[in-house]
Amino acid sequence: MNPLHHESMQMLKKTSRTFFIPIACLTSTLKETVASAYLCMRAIDEIEDHETLENETKSKLLLAISQLLKKQFNESAFQQLIEPYRDQLPDVTIRLGDWLKLCPKDAVEKVKSAASEMAEGMAKWAKRNWNIKTKADLDDYTYYVAGLVGCMLSDLWKWHDNTKTDRELAIAFGRGLQAVNILRNQKEDKERGVSFMPENWERKDMFNYAEENLNKAEQYVKSIRNKNIQLFCKIPLRLAHATLQALSKGKEKMSRDEVITVVNEVRMEVEQ
Repeated sequence: MNPLHHESMQMLKKTSRTFFIPIACLTSTLKETVASAYLCMRAIDEIEDHETLENETKSKLLLAISQLLKKQFNESAFQQLIEPYRDQLPDVTIRLGDWLKLCPKDAVEKVKSAASEMAEGMAKWAKRNWNIKTKADLDDYTYYVAGLVGCMLSDLWKWHDNTKTDRELAIAFGRGLQAVNILRNQKEDKERGVSFMPENWERKDMFNYAEENLNKAEQYVKSIRNKNIQLFCKIPLRLAHATLQALSKGKEKMSRDEVITVVNEVRMEVEQ
């Protein structure tokens, strides 16, 4: 096995409770490609979510990274950019160049393009201190941090075997998962002075927003015929539905056993 592939799977396991399992279920070429894509986006996301970096610093870094991703990636320029913050940044961010190397050459531009757009959008929202006033603001924010992931995955499905999907449903898929994250992390976000709730929204409104987008995500998954890709999509979608249900009952999150049960149920469904 390529050592970088092994390291990427270890990093995935460390950084993503939701996506490690479905990525591990993918066939080899897709597994390497989606792992690379996820880790690139996670590298950027860690800057946006950083607890101690100033918003101005986040915005500056994210915009600079967005520009680096628009051309042939310059590893030395990237390392020079992050050098003043190296002690504060996690390995997944510092190793952005490695995750790009992992991606197949004929797919890497798709990953770079999506990651660049994400970094630029995150820079905008960091500068605004995630000041979300309206549903349109929420839609814009969730597009950059999650809807774009759905679009990029759709591009990778088409690249892999010409699987075609609807872009709006792909965006809804990402938005639905992000809305569940917002509900799950609402207390922690409040403690750091951030709220992703539009003005005059109550928690039930965010539940409705999540459910509306997850219902569109169901249509997205139904349109996919490749069983391996379908399994990949169904796992986080079913976990999102189950998490919403747990949150509605006052739980903070699903237990590990509940997650394993859901994953096994989805596997059996897809294999039938």
